[in-house]
Amino acid sequence: MAKTKPVEHLERVVIRFAGDSGDGMQLTGDRFTSETAVFGNDLATLPDFPAEIRAPAGSLPGVSGFQVHFADHDILTPGDQPSVLVAMNPAALKVNLADLAKGGTVIANTDAFNERNLQKAGYETNPLEDGSLADFHVHEVALSSMTVEALKGIEGVTSREAERSKNFFALGLMSWLYHRPVEGTIAFIEGKFASRPEIVEANTRAFKAGWNYGETSEDFAVSYEIAPAQLRPGTYRQVSGNTALTYGLIAASKLSGLPLFLGAYPITPASDVLEQLAQLKQFGVRTFQAEDEIAASGAAVGAAFGGALGVTTSAGPGIVLKSETVGLAVTLELPLVVVDVQRAGPSTGMPTKPEQADLLMVMFGRNSESPVPVVAASTPAGCFHAAIEAARIAIKYRTPVFLLSDAYLANGSEPWLIPDVAALADISTEFATEPNDDDGVFLPYKRDPLTLARPWAIPGTPGLEHRIGGLEKENETGNVSYDPENHDLMVQLRAAKVAGISADIPELEVDDPDSADTLVIGWGSTYGAIGAAARRVRASGRRVATAHLRYLNPFPRNTGDVVRAYDKVLVPEMNLGQLRMLLRAEYLVDAVGYNKVRGRPFRAAELAEAMTTLVDS
Repeated sequence: MAKTKPVEHLERVVIRFAGDSGDGMQLTGDRFTSETAVFGNDLATLPDFPAEIRAPAGSLPGVSGFQVHFADHDILTPGDQPSVLVAMNPAALKVNLADLAKGGTVIANTDAFNERNLQKAGYETNPLEDGSLADFHVHEVALSSMTVEALKGIEGVTSREAERSKNFFALGLMSWLYHRPVEGTIAFIEGKFASRPEIVEANTRAFKAGWNYGETSEDFAVSYEIAPAQLRPGTYRQVSGNTALTYGLIAASKLSGLPLFLGAYPITPASDVLEQLAQLKQFGVRTFQAEDEIAASGAAVGAAFGGALGVTTSAGPGIVLKSETVGLAVTLELPLVVVDVQRAGPSTGMPTKPEQADLLMVMFGRNSESPVPVVAASTPAGCFHAAIEAARIAIKYRTPVFLLSDAYLANGSEPWLIPDVAALADISTEFATEPNDDDGVFLPYKRDPLTLARPWAIPGTPGLEHRIGGLEKENETGNVSYDPENHDLMVQLRAAKVAGISADIPELEVDDPDSADTLVIGWGSTYGAIGAAARRVRASGRRVATAHLRYLNPFPRNTGDVVRAYDKVLVPEMNLGQLRMLLRAEYLVDAVGYNKVRGRPFRAAELAEAMTTLVDS
């Protein structure tokens, strides 16, 4: 498909596709992103979809969106504001227009701007006609009718099915406008709809019709080109956080030599991990969809008792239900990886929106003294290594480990440099095979002097029979004990084991090129926004340092030295100040917070403003 119109070169673009849940916006955005990855741009995405299974068509709650930011240089976020909005109906325009940058571009499906849809969206007049869009460049495109016209004559395709192909018309138009490759999308259509050749023809024809419309329409005078980014050499693929997490768990299984067992109950936004692992059984994966969250976690602990890498996944409401089982694993001292893909709450909350408000729950949400290591992923691709690290700690120290992600990381995507498998560290362990006491008996709670981990004995190993259960254990023997001194000792030992992990994790790294007196410290998915904001603040001539915690319990051993070295400490979080509370309590620093809980990731601009205010104070 050759181009004949002038081409304008840009450094970066942020596009948001928006329409009804049934308009295929997630598919459209994902395909555009895939071709962008193939082209070689750096990118970051932000899918945004409603929690309702199917809200009424044309309604505001039913709007689904997909934002992609791509550039010829390294980027850290999906973009603060879209520069282009593709609005499939009035509701999509109304929900998203406030986010569009002034002077931005609107591509509106004029066929959907009828009286009925305008009323559903709460418009008294048609915004395409009343001058309310004067601050934007508006392209009125009859996406629906042109798609139907292009698909005439395809036998077996109903008029409704033809109209539903309009998302591929829009994808074709945007692919022309921004010089995206087309071969991959055509191959995707042929593969996805292979069972219905007429749908393959319909979607392919709609896609090509959109591309040709861009090339021939006088409404689009130029197209745009964003050069590939200069990324590190290697093989890349587009990856979402949940996919990276899935691959990380499989990698941990192979690196440890343990079969992977996942016990899970479907819950947004963690269900993808269960669904993807269930399709990868050729890697020795066993998945169990339990009847509830309690059974899922119980099965994972049972698998760990049997010598497997036990994993259970959920979101906040499910993690609450797993807390008793996590406490059991603390007492049993068995490895268990508990994945919490956080979402907005409390209770059911906003199931498809991100939040960082489960930190204190995973730290303290169990009865008695039951410390558990906590690892947090910070980028979608970073979920891969975070999963391996959580498994390493769990296996080495015989403890449950929480791995924190969130809906933003889970659904967002970015280029992932596929690692050299041979370079990944071995995390294998040895099972107990013989008695470990001078008297020729097996002591199940006799500890490794360096890690304080107890031996891992597989059930049925001759001579290694031992008690297991939730009652307090006698030191070394594992027998049930109600002795006060023994209980105090066991509590202290379990706490010391977790605290000692700080010697086995990297020190906290600080990015401080200008010897600043202000530190911005975060954790989890705020990584990109904090980094992008710091770039802006430094570009203004101000000095600011940043640090990002990937280990939240225990903290890296130099954390106190880092936070005490700065006069001012800012902690941005998508909660009401949970990490700030921990830092203030642990290190007695006067940290201040930037806290908003909106079910949306932070924008770099708002964090830059907060940083500037603190630096200048």
